[in-house]
Amino acid sequence: MTRYPILAAALLVLAAPGVAEQCIELEGHLVQGGMVWGNVAPGSTVTLDGEPLDVLADGTTFAGFGRDAKPSALLVVAGEERCEQSLTIARRDYRIQRVDGVPQKTVTPPPELTERIQRERALVRAAKGRAIQRPDLIQGALAGFEWPATGPISGVYGSQRIYNGTPKSPHYGVDVAMPTGTPVYAPTAGVVTLAEPDLFYSGGTIILDHGYRLSSSFLHLSKVAVAVGQEVKAGDLIGEIGASGRATGPHLDWRMSWRKQRIDPQLLVPPMPQQ
Repeated sequence: MTRYPILAAALLVLAAPGVAEQCIELEGHLVQGGMVWGNVAPGSTVTLDGEPLDVLADGTTFAGFGRDAKPSALLVVAGEERCEQSLTIARRDYRIQRVDGVPQKTVTPPPELTERIQRERALVRAAKGRAIQRPDLIQGALAGFEWPATGPISGVYGSQRIYNGTPKSPHYGVDVAMPTGTPVYAPTAGVVTLAEPDLFYSGGTIILDHGYRLSSSFLHLSKVAVAVGQEVKAGDLIGEIGASGRATGPHLDWRMSWRKQRIDPQLLVPPMPQQ
């Protein structure tokens, strides 16, 4: 899979003033919602603000930044020598998006649904929390993603959602608006860790693990075409677009997570093809 070019402004990760050299040359987006990756000497240990990062046998290491990541982070590489690198994370301005016409029970759920919602959230947490240590999967993911579906983009990462006039949590995915039944394909290889036909908020939902706790979630599906434990390749059919869960119309909501951070999928794919 081809690695797609990324804006130079997001790629150039420089040491802070006064630091003699870079510890590691990073690729990716050093921005809220972005991911970065690079190579260190095999056997090195790497931490980001004190949190240990995974380092593959060939020295590949990677990290992600959430929607509200702080403006700076300290990267430390320890091997034969110790090196510190200060990273500057670019701030993003997020849209406010008003969504009207969703079922009111999905905006303010009645008390009798509390147990179901909590149970389903636990399922999602467990699926995302699996530590599938597959270097082949994560290497494929870092080489680039394809769009799981193509069409008009109707929602973007980070926007503040106001449902039926009630402010709710930010939107953490990218929405592709297409008719019910439109195929959804695996954007890169992975292992299915969740395949549910009808979750309360997200409806038909699939979670695909790309290794080392990097995962994609596909929401509001009308059909789930895979099962937990199934391994898929880039381009394999996994489901169909729908309007299940909290939705006003058929669309795919594609989300990504690295550990506990929500990542912007749109930063890891080429521009949406012209319709």
